Amino acid sequence: MGRVIVAHVAISTAPDYLTRREPYRKAHIERLLELRSRGVLVGGGPAPDGRSADLFYRVARADQLAPVIEQDPYYREGAWTGYRSRSFEQFVEPWEAPPVVLDGSRTVHLVEGPAGDPGMAQLALVELRGARRMVFGGLLDGDGHTLAVLQTADPKEATGWLEESGAWTASELSARPLLYVL
Repeated sequence: MGRVIVAHVAISTAPDYLTRREPYRKAHIERLLELRSRGVLVGGGPAPDGRSADLFYRVARADQLAPVIEQDPYYREGAWTGYRSRSFEQFVEPWEAPPVVLDGSRTVHLVEGPAGDPGMAQLALVELRGARRMVFGGLLDGDGHTLAVLQTADPKEATGWLEESGAWTASELSARPLLYVL
């Protein structure tokens, strides 16, 4: 059996995303829950302003990713207008699948940046998950960058957690909010 691919998918949305998605929201959430129950969807959600979304998928082959995204009701109906994907070289899986939160009350931060020492970074991510500071994340293929979902609404706290480990420099990290739906 080959290596399972975990991919981060950055989704762009229509200018009227919040209203455009509404008729399809129930079908979209049901589909994501079904994908999660099969182990295809790791998690994700939209940006608080609705201008983007970030989802993390697990597929057996790279050619399986596009259909998973493009069959979503939001994509088919134009609420999502495009996407770009990047796969992980190393990924720290979540310990649990959290309940779905649709009211925007579970804000996390998506932190990205170069790791000075990839081996140390991977260990630090495992420790952050163990401390319940990180939901999931890892090292992206090819560029040595880290992408991690950290369980805080404070961007400085999120980047500080990574810097404390010694594997990252806070000034080289970017953090943006994400409504962690599932």
